[in-house]
Amino acid sequence: MTKYRFNTNCVQGTYRPKPGEPRVLPIVQSTTFSFDDSDYVADLFDLKVGGSFYTRIGNPTTDGFEGKMNLLEGGVGALALSSGQSASFFAIINICQAGDHVISSSNIYGGTFNLFDVSLRKLGIDFTFVDPDSSEEEILACAKPNTKALFGETIANPGMNILDFAKFASAAEKLSVPFIVDNTLATPFLCRPFEHGANIIVHSSTKYTDGHATSVGGIIIDGGNFNWDNGKFPGLTEPDPSYHGLIYTEAAGPAAYITKARVQLLRDYGCTPSPFNAFLFHLGLETLHLRMERHSENALKLAEFLSSHPCVEWVKYPSLAGDPYFELAQKYLPKGAGGILSFGIKGGAEAGKGLIKHLDLVHLVVHLGDLRTSILHPASTTHRQLSEQQQIEAGILPEMIRVSVGIEDIEDIIADFDKALSAVAG
Repeated sequence: MTKYRFNTNCVQGTYRPKPGEPRVLPIVQSTTFSFDDSDYVADLFDLKVGGSFYTRIGNPTTDGFEGKMNLLEGGVGALALSSGQSASFFAIINICQAGDHVISSSNIYGGTFNLFDVSLRKLGIDFTFVDPDSSEEEILACAKPNTKALFGETIANPGMNILDFAKFASAAEKLSVPFIVDNTLATPFLCRPFEHGANIIVHSSTKYTDGHATSVGGIIIDGGNFNWDNGKFPGLTEPDPSYHGLIYTEAAGPAAYITKARVQLLRDYGCTPSPFNAFLFHLGLETLHLRMERHSENALKLAEFLSSHPCVEWVKYPSLAGDPYFELAQKYLPKGAGGILSFGIKGGAEAGKGLIKHLDLVHLVVHLGDLRTSILHPASTTHRQLSEQQQIEAGILPEMIRVSVGIEDIEDIIADFDKALSAVAG
């Protein structure tokens, strides 16, 4: 296929209709598919030919979404799932089992932190959480003989830290383990982690991929750039008895990781997205480049307004001059730092809750990445399951307010915050 630029790929993707077929990716709302030849179906199961045979494993509409996201991130294969949590879950258990260990940044989404620190620990997978600003030597010091991966977020939610890709990628390379990156807040428009040393990317496609707050989903993209045949990942390099002895590195080559995730994990755990949701994600990607540009532009202007307001204690937005992550943002996010910012209002948590009550245009929702501006108090909502110390380690202060800046007129957004801040101050 002709190599087009990013914006064109957002619109056109990999879906190419044949003569007489729908110009827009169709919704194939079917669980199963019809065949004439048993040998052909056997070849599908043996991965000798591509195609759909049961929607739990794959579907033409889902294929279209996977193909477009894989194209935008620059991978060798993608797997769509039913939620972002499923994507993070699959990303780890595809290469880890009871007795294994993972090093993760401590500044990650609260739901992911609980998944790692509670649920996966129950399955026997150990985690060490490190401050993302730790030195490479400090990260390496957390490694164990059974360490199987490093995990971090491009833009931490909601701490707004920017991941130092060079440092984490170097540590992962020295440990001979894959570097897994959650790229949800940045999206491939703002950052392509494979270009900075990542090996596996995960997204909550519920957020900016959809962009309209309609659908829950997730996706994993395989960079095809890690050597699994290093003695640490027998699940990929030795025969899989649950899949008639298939050796994934031999059968799928560079796409071994994502192939195993599909034919083994998706087969056994389900977590399948509906074709209709996949259609909406594919549709959302058509305007990703336009939305992310406006999200970033509006967020920077709101951050500048808040940083000069007398009622605001502090503002965190990586593209804001003076932000501690400004240089990393310029390096890894030159087109903008996305639509999320956080700030602390004078008066602490109670003042923050009061501010929310005085907003009109901006709504309180447990979500982000919508084209509509929204607000949240993380300590009492998304991160409330964490202890106070864990919240602080994750960058969650009691007075923190997270704003998901939408694509409305920025003057209207600023006016709404100005009115609410004045009401709280009064």
